[in-house]
Amino acid sequence: MTVVDRDEVVAALDEEWEALANLAGALEPEEWTLPTDCPGWDVKAHYSHILGLEAMLLGRPAPDLTLPPARHVRNDLGRINELWVVTYRDRPVTDLIADLGEVIITRRVALARMHQEEFDAEAMTPAGPDTYGRFMRLRVMDQWFHEQDVRVATGRRGHLDGWAPQCALAEVRMALGYAVGKRAKAPQGSSVRFELTGPIQGRIDVDVPDRAVVVDRLAGRPTVTIEVPGDAFLRIAAGRVGPGDGPKLATSIDGDRALGEQLLDGLAYMI
Repeated sequence: MTVVDRDEVVAALDEEWEALANLAGALEPEEWTLPTDCPGWDVKAHYSHILGLEAMLLGRPAPDLTLPPARHVRNDLGRINELWVVTYRDRPVTDLIADLGEVIITRRVALARMHQEEFDAEAMTPAGPDTYGRFMRLRVMDQWFHEQDVRVATGRRGHLDGWAPQCALAEVRMALGYAVGKRAKAPQGSSVRFELTGPIQGRIDVDVPDRAVVVDRLAGRPTVTIEVPGDAFLRIAAGRVGPGDGPKLATSIDGDRALGEQLLDGLAYMI
């Protein structure tokens, strides 16, 4: 069970909601229909998705409608997400932003009433059974990634400092053993060091004695050391880059270069 600080996660959500509102206010009308790195979604779809999940956390039902076939909808969660996207697709952006604002205000009120004990209580999360606090940290990560999708699509790089990107990094770090071992198929006996640079900095060591696991520090020299900007690393892990593009984002790959390129190509673990 993952215990997270209630005040930090609430502050991160507040920061993320403020960033999303400021970004929405800066977008030109034609930018809402720009395509993004999420297949089938334009900029507007990301805001519709965020609105939908936050509304459902308030106990509001998903829209009742029949979805048209879509190749990018591959599972039940994808179908739920798409219900909100389709609902707002032909509605004015002003309606979407107004509804999102109302939902965020209501969510802030609900979170303000919750104490640390409630954040420590068991809950079902997208990552399986864990604490409600972990669930909220996952919500920060999800919304920050979608904010970055909008920023990349519109050429508005930003929000790489603060609580929200650090929550995203903490969540990716928790999943990195699985990503390195199962997704990227690092061989048994290897070890990996990720050196993250830029505003999102850090060092993450992964050892693969049998099953890949994140460790505080490797005992010896890593098989490969990958230096990469922190924001690029997060987008690689989130599956936001195309096949073969991951290695191009690295600043350097020292040691077993072939393994390093294999890892950057196969690291994506999110849906």
